Amino acid sequence: MDAPFAKMNGIGNEITVLDLRAAPWRLDADRARRIAADPATAFEQLMTIEPPKTPGTDAFMHIFNTDGSLSGACGNGTRCVGLVLARESGQRDFLLETSAGLLPVMADDADHITVDMGRPRFGWAEIPLAEPFADTRAIELQIGPIDAPILHSPSVVNVGNPHAIFWVEDVDAFDLGRIGPMLENHPIFPERANISLAQVTGPASVKVRVWERGAGLTRACGSAACAVAVAAARTGRTGRSVAVTLPGGTLSILWRDDDHVMMTGAAAFEHEGRLGFGEDGALRLEHASVGADA
Repeated sequence: MDAPFAKMNGIGNEITVLDLRAAPWRLDADRARRIAADPATAFEQLMTIEPPKTPGTDAFMHIFNTDGSLSGACGNGTRCVGLVLARESGQRDFLLETSAGLLPVMADDADHITVDMGRPRFGWAEIPLAEPFADTRAIELQIGPIDAPILHSPSVVNVGNPHAIFWVEDVDAFDLGRIGPMLENHPIFPERANISLAQVTGPASVKVRVWERGAGLTRACGSAACAVAVAAARTGRTGRSVAVTLPGGTLSILWRDDDHVMMTGAAAFEHEGRLGFGEDGALRLEHASVGADA
């Protein structure tokens, strides 16, 4: 049985949303990689919409990276799911669930979708790190010569996923495509990590580039934007309301006094269709373009 999908993006973060609520099958890593390999459904994250598991929630989401691994959070993908559900139902507010917890979503329109990303976690075992650090605002990690490291002393935090943020003067001065994989897989991160280069450009603005765990270089990463904003405020570099600019666009991040991180940004449809798998495991799909006002 085929299932409907929507190819979307969240400020350039390539997202495929797959609605499995009526499908008798579920996705696994192999099937996710097959979907990622087809140009019509290629993604950085794939979001499944599945029947709710917890009373009071609207849906459960699994989040797959390009390599088939699972992720606990994807802010841009969650905004895309919110837009799909809002268009379908005419409602504005939704409560979605992932393996990392509950995510309230408010979809005012395609340009203003807010996700409550929950409370950040700072404890070394919660991130997690392979060894104890009393202060995760800056941990002992560097690449390059000991006396002149290329990057060093990242802030680390978990916002659904592990994140490491390196503070730099110019995010474009580094070959993130080369150093990103080394840092993602560094032994200090037992579950790997998202790697961000962050350049503070003002008291309420940060420029960011991201190497995303399981996906690689990305034009946007919502959970990384939240991680950077929280780490910037925690280290005194900015206030608690920050505009985070990524190559794909800008997200508004607010770290509220109740410790919840609110992310607001846009989502857009590219095309839609249906997909399934043959008995031989081959991907079977049909798709059609959608208008800009979909």
